[in-house]
Amino acid sequence: MTDYLAITGGVGGAKLALGLSHILGPGQVAFAANTGDDFEHLGFAISPDIDTLTYTLADLANKTEGWGRTDETWDFMEALQQLGGETWFKLGDRDLALHALRTELLKRGQTLTEVTRTISERFGVAHSILPMSDDAVRTTVLTADGPLAFQHYFVRDRCRPAVRGFEFRGAAEARLNPLITRLLPDLKGIIICPSNPFVSIDPLLSIGDTRNVLRTLGVPIVAISPIVAGTAIKGPTAKMMRELDIPLSAAKVSEHYGDLIDGFVLDQADRDLQGTLDVPTIVSQTVMVTLQDRIDLAGTALEFIDSLTA
Repeated sequence: MTDYLAITGGVGGAKLALGLSHILGPGQVAFAANTGDDFEHLGFAISPDIDTLTYTLADLANKTEGWGRTDETWDFMEALQQLGGETWFKLGDRDLALHALRTELLKRGQTLTEVTRTISERFGVAHSILPMSDDAVRTTVLTADGPLAFQHYFVRDRCRPAVRGFEFRGAAEARLNPLITRLLPDLKGIIICPSNPFVSIDPLLSIGDTRNVLRTLGVPIVAISPIVAGTAIKGPTAKMMRELDIPLSAAKVSEHYGDLIDGFVLDQADRDLQGTLDVPTIVSQTVMVTLQDRIDLAGTALEFIDSLTA
């Protein structure tokens, strides 16, 4: 029986997932991964957040870049550039093997969940990595320049266009991963990792009536702030908030989640906000630099859930 579900996006979420994996066994925690970033590129099915989580749990993540595999080579991209192909999305040679296998297995009729399990097991990952859905849900960023597929906005255009909003195409018709649904009745708590709330967490919450289902489970849901002292530790969260006219504050992230959450973890730099939010808060070091930082924050989140249960 799985006790905890962690909802995660890419790099920031994967850091906390690694910490949780050092405290909780494979049967105790499962990771629900964002697939709104998924897309097809050069004929390959690519799942960036799933891959970041897989590489991180397998201790294969490129710790310098924050994405991709360690000890990567780039012969494919160099050859593609010589041929005049699209090179804005970097595919390392080792990473390319994963995408090729995923694409082939999907073509054979396997679900994304089945493919993810196969790949993670072959990398020696024992914990369950569960795509948020086996149905296509695609994040579209609404910008001043028009709508953009997420990877076009994030990687190709390097987040330059001003954000006006987001759409999660296919979410209304999609079904939450049945394996996630099956876990829900027996959970002790849910952790929303310090991922971008708008494009890493909201895609899952937008699937059907998922948000309402989670809200009515009757178990503590705690979120960890991705905003520290008015800035984002990783990615375009702060830029998005500015362009959406949302004050750069951890309090506004808590407000964004609203009545979904029962607790909110603030960074030490934002301790002045403790006691001012509409939900219980605790203060911890949320900036994860070392492995011990990851483990400590994971332990804090679990203890927080216990305190909310008591």
